[in-house]
Amino acid sequence: MATAEYAIATLAAVGFAALLVAVLSSGEIKGLLMSLITSALNFG
Repeated sequence: MATAEYAIATLAAVGFAALLVAVLSSGEIKGLLMSLITSALNFG
């Protein structure tokens, strides 16, 4: 039973990671993140 639960949790984590990669690889989100990081680095 525990092995099945670990397998389901692993599949859910991989699915979430794939979704995150798909969202972050879009150009619009990438530009937003880069501007956020740049402004944070230039703050100090």
